[in-house]
Amino acid sequence: MAHQKPLSLILLSIIPLFFILTQAQSPTAPAPAPSGPIDIFAILKKEGQYNTFIKFLNESQIGNQINNQVNNSNQGMTVLAPSDNAFNNLPSGTLNQLNDQQKVQLILNHVIPKFYTFEDLQTVSNPVRTQATGPKGEPFGLNFTGNNNQVNVSSGSVVTNIYNAIRKDPPLAVYQLDKVLVPSEFTDPKAPSSDDAPAPAKAKNGTSGDKTTADEPSTASSTKPNDAKRISGGILGLICGVFLMGILS
Repeated sequence: MAHQKPLSLILLSIIPLFFILTQAQSPTAPAPAPSGPIDIFAILKKEGQYNTFIKFLNESQIGNQINNQVNNSNQGMTVLAPSDNAFNNLPSGTLNQLNDQQKVQLILNHVIPKFYTFEDLQTVSNPVRTQATGPKGEPFGLNFTGNNNQVNVSSGSVVTNIYNAIRKDPPLAVYQLDKVLVPSEFTDPKAPSSDDAPAPAKAKNGTSGDKTTADEPSTASSTKPNDAKRISGGILGLICGVFLMGILS
């Protein structure tokens, strides 16, 4: 028994050391990997229903501009992304009727050069300027209205709801739309301006205003030919009289 007591003490002293060694050898949890750059294409592809919008973002280079803006500056952005169903529900031939410049304007009308939360959109001052501009540099704008945690957006010719926040963290917010925000500038006819009005036609000879002047001779012009006839007749009579007097004498 005398030999068992030191053995138990030795075991008691070894157990804490064993736990210390096992904890030191266990692998530590890996540190979270740093998040990569924001990619609007990857965000939309992950959702799986924005292929048409992705196509336009790619062809117009607008997607690359968005990525560059949110990754290399302090200025946030908001993208309103129409789903594939939104494009499919456009009236037949709508996209085919647009020229290349109008297609770029259409996509830019869904990009806002500022970060807006869903709550911001409920109380934002209208109109909200988009990245789209007209031929003279005039900005296109959207109008937002909020009621009971619901937000509607209008382009002037199209009104739809904002249903889902695909991404809501700064510096990029992306919201789902079920309609394409066709600018009202594409659908409203241009109002005629003073510059476009035709110049008034000049009056031509023979009109009612000029007929009196052209057809009614003045008093002076009507009397001069008669006076000349009387003078020439008098001179001729005088010559004949002198000639006859010479013969008779």
